[in-house]
This record gives sequence, structure tokens and C-alpha cells, in this order.
Amino acid sequence: MTVRTRFAPSPTGYLHIGGVRTALYSWLHARKHGGRFVLRIEDTDRERSTEESVNAILEGMTWLGLDYDEGPFYQTQRLDRYDEVIQQLLDKNLAYYCYCSREELDAMREQAMARKEKPRYDGRCRGRSEPREGVEPVIRFKNPTEGAVVIDDLIKGKVVISNSELDDLIIARSDGTPTYNLTVVVDDWDMGVTHVIRGDDHLNNTPRQINLLRALGAELPTYAHVPMILGEDGKRLSKRHGAVSVMQYREDGYLPEALLNYLVRLGWSHGDREIFPLDEMIELFDVSDVNVAASTFNPDKLLWLNQQYIMAATPEKIAHHLSIHLGKLGIDPTEGPDILEVVRAQKERAQTLVEMAKISEFIYRDFEAFDETAAKKNLRPVARVPLEKMREALEAVDDWTPEALHRTVNQVAEALELKMGKVAQPLRVAVVGRAASPGIDVTLHLVGKAACLRRIDMALEFIAQREANS
Repeated sequence: MTVRTRFAPSPTGYLHIGGVRTALYSWLHARKHGGRFVLRIEDTDRERSTEESVNAILEGMTWLGLDYDEGPFYQTQRLDRYDEVIQQLLDKNLAYYCYCSREELDAMREQAMARKEKPRYDGRCRGRSEPREGVEPVIRFKNPTEGAVVIDDLIKGKVVISNSELDDLIIARSDGTPTYNLTVVVDDWDMGVTHVIRGDDHLNNTPRQINLLRALGAELPTYAHVPMILGEDGKRLSKRHGAVSVMQYREDGYLPEALLNYLVRLGWSHGDREIFPLDEMIELFDVSDVNVAASTFNPDKLLWLNQQYIMAATPEKIAHHLSIHLGKLGIDPTEGPDILEVVRAQKERAQTLVEMAKISEFIYRDFEAFDETAAKKNLRPVARVPLEKMREALEAVDDWTPEALHRTVNQVAEALELKMGKVAQPLRVAVVGRAASPGIDVTLHLVGKAACLRRIDMALEFIAQREANS
């Protein structure tokens, strides 16, 4: 048997973290077993489905590297097939037209609740043979009334649902359009899906779908219902927790590998390991090892993991991503030092690529003002002479390399009989505008000679004004 899994998002909004984790688990299961991973777009909700959301799903899957072997399939292109199956169920007396009005259904619900029973359709149209004047009927599936559905869930274990708890679900609306439970059953059947890995919010649909599959004579897939993701307040992850589109994580400077690594660990583990390259994820992941309990999303953990991936990645890989974020700051990375040198200098100093771009801004353009705290501490009158001597020495440097610059700073410090920090730190603030940067030799090298001299002049002017005002 060839393992076939699927990811079936509805294009009614962005591709969110919970959806991505489900897609990842399905993808890993298929890849581990040499199977096929299918992408299906469940777009039958015509009022809420948008082309923009479809594009967001496809873009997100591409960015994450979750390649699909088949698809994307669109449910709106399969409406004739759904009609065919609905008619097949009607012909076999496994479905029927229901003419109950909204008022009747509401009354039915209220009566059940008054009896402290679970609200459910009572099947009163099961035996109706005559149409009802002026009512466009829905079509309901005749759910078995006896026995139980047993789900051998790979995550939840054995789940038993009595058929007496299930009512006759609607498989076609009054306008003739098929409902979710019908379309998903037909799609999984037609596409030969062997393993349905999805969120446990679908668990209540599963017994209904199993009964439909049995009625159609279809082979049942194996189910695995993944527990939900919670925010740090213990409530279901949502926008208020910052649970935005997966593409927002790209905008915020996360690497796709880091996000996937975080999500695979959000409910699954392998010993105490935290970092899993993609090939090792495929080798080690087992969906039956996914935790039964819900997981809590921890933004700080994701940030830490992203930093680990940035530090471990090749400069070439980071440079590709960093250039995009520099561009968003209005910086052309080709108009400056080799971006690979910038990455080597900064890759251990940033948790995100956005942060790396911001802390590298000083390399490409002058700043308007010094950081107030750094200037107050380092650009004092006592720093004037060291800065003047440094400017003089740097202007004489022809070999603008980190090695030559390191020697120059050392020589000035020795000549002034000062510790290195008493010279390097005022120089750093003068050139960078703040108190933090890579080593002073690398910093001077990346900024370039002309910009360094220009900024030292700015710092000397700042000190002169400070002296004049004291």
C-alpha cells in the first residue's frame, strides 16, 4: 500500500500556524513512508473563499518547502462528481430530501434542550415521500441508527461514538451545493487518501464521515487527530496572540527551517533534542508519538530556535534572505561591502533577519543622531583627544583591512597610554552611533574609510558642543 496523505485548507483567510503544523505532520508522514502528499483547496464556501487566500496558501507552502506530489485540486472543479455521489446515495435509499423549515428545526432544538438532550435532527422526513409546497429541500444522509463507530486514532487511541448520538447530516444544501462532510469524504475516497492527519476540532465529524464512506463502499483511511495549539494564556491560539499568517513570519525575519523545526516540536519530541534538520525530521517523526494534550505556543522559544538556525546557516543562505530585508529599509546591498562579510560579522548578533538588517544599517548609510545613552557615556570631553588621534591615524591608512585597522587602533591606544577600550569604545560610538557592533576592526572595515572619517568629525563636533555647553 502506498501511503497517501493530504493537506486540505479552506481559502477563507491566511495560512495560520495550526494549519502549517497539520500540513507538516502530513508531509512528514508521507515522506517517511515513501508516499504521496496531496494538496487540496476546499473552496466550496464561495462567499468567504478568495483568490488572495488561495495564493497565500500556495506561497506559504512554497516558502516552507512543503512540496506536494499532486494538486492543488480545487473542490469547485469537482461539483459534478459530488452531484453524482449524492444521486447515488438517493438512488440507494441512503439519503433523502428534508423539507423541514427553519422554525421547525429551531423548535426541535429547543425541545431537545428542554429534555436536557443533545440537540439533533429527529429524522422526521426520513419516511416522507411527497414534496412540500414552497420549500426547497436539503438532502440528508441516513445515518445508521444502531451500533457504534470505532475510530482507531493514531494519536487519540480508540474512540467509540454511538450512532444514536449522531443525526442525519445534511449532504446538500437547499441550493444544491454539497456540504463539507460530503465533499471531504468523496475527495478522500477518490484521491485514495490512506491517512487523514488533521486538527482534533474535526474529531466530531469523523464518525459521520466514516458512516458515509461505509455507505459508499469505500475503504476507510486511518485517522490521526492532532491536538490544538494554545496561547500562553491557555486559550486557543488566535489573532490576539499574534497568530498571524505564516508569511508574516517571513516578513518578521524568520527562516522557514526554524519555523518548521519549532512546529514539529510543538506536540512531538525525540528525547531531549531541540534541533532537527529536515532530513532528520523525516527519519525520526512518527505521528503516533504526537502528544495527546494540547501544546502551548511560546514565541520566545521560536525566537531562540531562529537564532540557532541563523548562526548555523551558510553566509550565502543568510545573505539571500538578508538582502530582501535590507531592501525594505531602502538599502541596496550591492552599494557597500560584500554582503557575505556583513553576514559573517552579524550572524551571531541577531535573532531575526529583520534585526540583522537593522543592526547592519550603519554599514550602508550615515545616521542622523547618536544614541543618547551611548553618547552620554562615551562621547565626553575626555574622548576628544583619542578620537582626534584616531582620525589622524585612520586617514593615513592605505590598506583598509581588519588586520591593519586593528594594529592602528592598538598603536593609538599605546601611544596615549590608554586601555584599548578607552579608545575603541568612543570610536565605535562615533562610527556606529551606538555602543554595540562587531569587533572594532571589522566595524571600521565594513563602514569604509570615507564614512569613518566623516562620522568621527560628527562625533568631534558633538563633543565640542558638549564642552561649550558645560
